[in-house]
Amino acid sequence: MGVLLGLVVTIACVLGGYVAAGGHLDVLWQPYELVIILGAALGTFLIGNSMKVVKDTGKGVMEALKNSVPKQAEYLALLSLLHSLMREMRSKPRSEVEEHVDNPEASAIFSAYPTILKDKPILNFICDYCRLIIIGNVKGHEVESLMDEEIQTVSRDTLKPAKALQDIADGLPALGIVAAVLGIVHAMGALDQSPEVLGHLIGAALVGTFAGIFFSYGVFGPIAHKVKVVREKKLRRYVIVKQTLIAYINGAMPQVALEYGRKTISAYERPTIDQVESETIGGGSSAQAA
Repeated sequence: MGVLLGLVVTIACVLGGYVAAGGHLDVLWQPYELVIILGAALGTFLIGNSMKVVKDTGKGVMEALKNSVPKQAEYLALLSLLHSLMREMRSKPRSEVEEHVDNPEASAIFSAYPTILKDKPILNFICDYCRLIIIGNVKGHEVESLMDEEIQTVSRDTLKPAKALQDIADGLPALGIVAAVLGIVHAMGALDQSPEVLGHLIGAALVGTFAGIFFSYGVFGPIAHKVKVVREKKLRRYVIVKQTLIAYINGAMPQVALEYGRKTISAYERPTIDQVESETIGGGSSAQAA
C-alpha cells in the first residue's frame, strides 16, 4: 500500500500543480513519446539482464507493492525452529537428528513452521549447516567464513532485480532526451506550418524530456529502492541463522545462542527476550510441535 499511495501522491501533486498553474492535461498525453521512452527502457532491460533476472524483477516488484518483509511473528518462528533443532542436536543421537535435516518436509519440527518450510532457500541454508554441525569436528571460524561467503553470494543474486530497476531509472532521463530530439526533428519538418501547429509539435517534443525525468525519479527509482529494502530485510534471516548457529558451535546453550541471533534483528521488529522465551520454552510453536 505504501508504494501505491506514494505513486498516487506523486502523480497527483505533479499533475495538480501543472493544472493549477494553468496547464492543459491533454498536451501531456503524447502516447508515441511514451512508446519511445518506455519501449526503449524495456528493450535495454531485456538486453542487459538474463531471463531469470527479468522474472525475478517482476517478483521483486510484487514483493515491494505488498511490502512482503518478515514480521516479528516470522522472526519468532525462525528463532523457535533454530531452538528446536539445537535442542535435538544437543540431546538426540546423530541418526535421529539427520532425519529432520535430510527430509524436512516429513519432519515434525519443520512441519510446525510452514512459512519456513515453503521458503526453500532459507530452508536449505538451515539444513545444510545443521548437517555440518551433526557431522562433527567443525570449527566455528571456518563455518562462519563459509556462511559469510554464501550469504554474500545469495545477496548478490537477490539484489539483482533492484540493480536492474535502478539501471532503468538512471537511463530514463537520457531516453527522454532521445524522444525529445526525435520530436524536435519532427517539428523541424513542419516549419512551413502555422505557429499553432509548430508550437504543438515542440510542446509534444518537450513532453519526452519531462516524461523521462519523471519516470526516472518519480517511479522507477523509488520502486528500485523499495525492492532493495524488502530484499535486504529478507536477507537478515540468513544472518540470524548464522549468528545463532555459530554461537551454538562455539559452545553456547541453545537459549543463549538465540540471543546472538535475536540481536541482529532490526529494532523495529525485534522480539523481546520474554517473547522469545515464551515462544521457545513457555508453550509457543516449539511446544506445539512437540
